[in-house]
Amino acid sequence: MPDFSENIKQKLATLPSQPGVYQYFDADDIIIYVGKARNLKKRVSSYFQKEHDSAKLRLLVRKIVRIETMVVRSEFDALLLENNLIKQYQPRYNVLLKDDKTYPWICVTDEEFPRIFSTRSKDFKGEYFGPYPSGRMVKALTDIIRKIFTLRTCKLALTEDGIAKSRFRSCLELQLGNCLAPCIGQQSRVEYNDMVVQARNILKGNLSPVIQTLKTKMNECAALLEFEKAHKIKDKLDALTSFQARSGVTFEKLGDVDVFSVVSDEDYGYVNFLRLLNGNVVQGHTYALKKKMDETDVDLLMIGLGEFLSLNGNFAPLVLLPIETEIEIPKVKFEVPKISDKKQLLELSLANAKQFRLEQGKKREMIDPERHSKRIMQTMMTDLRLKKLPEHIECFDNSNFQGTDAVASCVVFRKAKPAKSEYRHFNIKSVTGPDDFASMTEVVTRRLKRLQEEGSDLPDLLIVDGGKGQLSAAVEALDNLNLRHVVPVIGIAKRLEEIYFPGDTLPIYIDKKSESLRLIQRMRDEAHRFGITHHRNKRSKGLLKTELTEITGIGKTLAEKLLKHFGSVEALKAASEEEIQKVVGVKKAEVILAWRQKSF
Repeated sequence: MPDFSENIKQKLATLPSQPGVYQYFDADDIIIYVGKARNLKKRVSSYFQKEHDSAKLRLLVRKIVRIETMVVRSEFDALLLENNLIKQYQPRYNVLLKDDKTYPWICVTDEEFPRIFSTRSKDFKGEYFGPYPSGRMVKALTDIIRKIFTLRTCKLALTEDGIAKSRFRSCLELQLGNCLAPCIGQQSRVEYNDMVVQARNILKGNLSPVIQTLKTKMNECAALLEFEKAHKIKDKLDALTSFQARSGVTFEKLGDVDVFSVVSDEDYGYVNFLRLLNGNVVQGHTYALKKKMDETDVDLLMIGLGEFLSLNGNFAPLVLLPIETEIEIPKVKFEVPKISDKKQLLELSLANAKQFRLEQGKKREMIDPERHSKRIMQTMMTDLRLKKLPEHIECFDNSNFQGTDAVASCVVFRKAKPAKSEYRHFNIKSVTGPDDFASMTEVVTRRLKRLQEEGSDLPDLLIVDGGKGQLSAAVEALDNLNLRHVVPVIGIAKRLEEIYFPGDTLPIYIDKKSESLRLIQRMRDEAHRFGITHHRNKRSKGLLKTELTEITGIGKTLAEKLLKHFGSVEALKAASEEEIQKVVGVKKAEVILAWRQKSF
């Protein structure tokens, strides 16, 4: 075990092998991380038994000076407790919800004559349905309930005793036909609560009993020749049927199911859930989670499950997940579906998560167009231990053909984006033969000296395509210009994408998924592409010069015209006299024919 304080060593030695929650404290006795575990001893010990790949995780471990644990009865309890502690203390290294807004619920109050209304708090005694993803869905549900059932909207504390003593008066809702006035005894408590039971069924997604009840009442009214009442019930039935048709996907065979999916980017994780009751999708929401320590999708999914539990209190008997997890909760089956309707549900949830991620990305881009670039530069500054943000980066690459026509290229990125107008080509002047190291020294020297003479800003970072040899050549150029400690420089070796620093014998390896490495690779590839293009152009011009422009009387323009028409020098040599005359005229044709005669 690495060297840690005696306090931590003693704590690790006495940890229980039970489910629970652990809290890490720093030197100021502030909670910096909260986690859950099926086995506290294994989970907590794993933080201190190895050198972690993640720099953020290594930093967290170094800051831990005290550990506290809480044993609970089950993993279910651990999930809930972890979520509550994170919300309460908001530890620095824990994933947090993007915002702390409250979600809308529908409350059915615990009164003699219950009310049904939307709310964003749980301050009333009663049964709560939700949370719902938006106020729009809540309004749709409450509107359909009020259209079908004449439930009261007043806030009177109605009691049968108060009604009997005539303590209340009816309101305008009675005249509008929106309420049957139980407040003055025109509707019995039994009849009123029967409507509440049916409304609860709608909120639970169980529409079939409500539809059947309405159909029965409609037929009864029709049989009694009460056609006006039957027509009103038919209108309600049509409204409910229409609502059922547009309420979403139906999977009747599956019953009650919770579905979760997760997607992520560099900064956030997005966990979507869908809740099905009696096969109908009745809820859906996506949590945006701010990442703190390069959390995996499994980590983010577990956090989303905890948030769901804290709001809903329980899972459905069947929970569909996109990834295998170790979570076990009594009477709940967790499944990763591969085929059938379950797979379709998971794909539906995933589509919602991806759409939400896309929308959030666009919103952040609108608020801060340079957010993405800033994040990349900040990550690169951290990964490469730079003293300032690398807003101006230049990358150099050499190119030659069989030891000849040596050229070099320089590409410039500003704020992590190509500045193509600042790209530069270099023809090697001071180096004879294929000497890549000397060529690198020359081009870096020429480039930086030119910037100094023009009074332009120097790069915040230089990148050279190559390992220690190329890097040393670039360092030599910096030394020649007294810029060794002014302009940072690194080399990237192609084979293993190793990053070399001046003076270091061993390279560093940046995470393959890191945006820093991706930007370095992109610049390296761009410099290579730009250099190869220049090299090919130079070689083409060289061939043109040696073959045709050496013919007396044939200049560059005429040579290009001949090559464009015939395609190659060999095709020109095989062409007939008449065809050549058509392109260049009789006199120039004679010159070309004389040259061709000598060539053979």
